[in-house]
Amino acid sequence: MKPVVVYSSDYCPYCSRAKYLLESKKVAFQEIKVDGKPDLRREMSAKAGRTSVPQIWIGDTHVGGCDDLFALERAGKLDALLQA
Repeated sequence: MKPVVVYSSDYCPYCSRAKYLLESKKVAFQEIKVDGKPDLRREMSAKAGRTSVPQIWIGDTHVGGCDDLFALERAGKLDALLQA
């Protein structure tokens, strides 16, 4: 499986939903919490081109946020991306 990285915030319901989906699929992921860490948030924003959380990467592919992750799942493409 490709490495998965999730930039998140403790009080973000979208972060919780995205992490729940990954956990339900038994996908291990690295969580980087940006709460009170402006340097990490800037790093995330520079990489993603977005300032909102969560921001999710599977391998070198920037998936986007929670809605993007669930869209991949609904389209049946998430498992393939995780395995590719």
